[in-house]
Amino acid sequence: MHVSPTVAAISEPATLLMARRSRELRAQGRDIIDLSLGEPDHDPPAFALEAAHEALRGPWHKYPPVNGYLDLRQSIATKFERDNGLKYTADQIVVSTGAKQALINVVMSLVGPGDEVVIPAPYWVSYSEQVRLCGGTPVIVHSTLEENWKPPIARIAAAVNERTRLIMFSSPCNPSGSVLTKQELEELAEVVRRYPELYVIADEIYEHIVFDGKHESFAALPDMAERTITVNGLSKAFALTGWRLGYIGAPLWIAQAATKVQGQFTSGTNSIAQRVAKVCVEADPALLAPMRADFKRRRDLVLNELKKIEGWRCNVPQGAFYLLPDVSASIDGHTIKGSVDLSLYLLDTVGVSLVEGRSFGAEGTLRISYATSDDKLTEAMARVARGIAQLKGG
Repeated sequence: MHVSPTVAAISEPATLLMARRSRELRAQGRDIIDLSLGEPDHDPPAFALEAAHEALRGPWHKYPPVNGYLDLRQSIATKFERDNGLKYTADQIVVSTGAKQALINVVMSLVGPGDEVVIPAPYWVSYSEQVRLCGGTPVIVHSTLEENWKPPIARIAAAVNERTRLIMFSSPCNPSGSVLTKQELEELAEVVRRYPELYVIADEIYEHIVFDGKHESFAALPDMAERTITVNGLSKAFALTGWRLGYIGAPLWIAQAATKVQGQFTSGTNSIAQRVAKVCVEADPALLAPMRADFKRRRDLVLNELKKIEGWRCNVPQGAFYLLPDVSASIDGHTIKGSVDLSLYLLDTVGVSLVEGRSFGAEGTLRISYATSDDKLTEAMARVARGIAQLKGG
């Protein structure tokens, strides 16, 4: 028995792997605090659930168009203009089964054997594997904690050449929470202008979770609308992870290609989820302020607890709901050989699930998702501190 070489060459996402192991240990009766998944613990807005109830009464029970209902795509186009200063027609919008599918649709549309994709690290775990699935070569540009986990644009520019088809990044970033400034985006746009066949995937799924300042959309910069695919969805801002709905705004030819790809995989996204999406993208983003305040408070809570762990260092991220501490002081090269070993040690000994940093392109780190209650966060960090003290013989 064997799988294809393409599938054999890619890895299971580290986030899903740790979540699966956490569920298995819970099924065995273990007390596990899971900080591995980027899943808000907030309830979805009441108006979103009401829209689902209304949709169930019909007539939304037949196959939807592959790229999404027209009225939803029109509402998404309006949202892009309202929130991001981006002007798209409905035909430039494609609605997918989650932002992850939106990403692979685009990568499959643009990347083939021999193409390179520049990915600033740390990066979301699926970026590099999606590129490999399409026969492309991920070119990872690393950064450090001292750089706030953002590679200088000059370092990114040095990785770009005539074979580079895409640059992929998220801002706010998963896993670091780092946010690219407008100046940094403008510098990146200068790089893109040098290469006529170079495009950018700007993953903006965390756009509404920025703690200081405001989110900036790469496609809004001069000349970048025709070079950028903007990705977004419902999972993070509206706590609708299980509804699986994402979308893109893109140049028309890329939207058409992504629709063709999706038509061969899943066809149209769940019809009821699309009706929920319409009321969400039409809602005033100001209603998300309480959720954002919760996340900022939790960020500060965990940062304070991290100070109690000997040798661990962390910056202060400006968005999303993750921390990416440098934990290399706890990696001795013998008992703990890397961040994978450390994550498994903490899961097995103190029952806290964190994601190893290697899969994010940041070996020597662990990603902490603080999208859960204050009590769980406090208890989890106390357990981690205890586990690290035991590791050091304390």
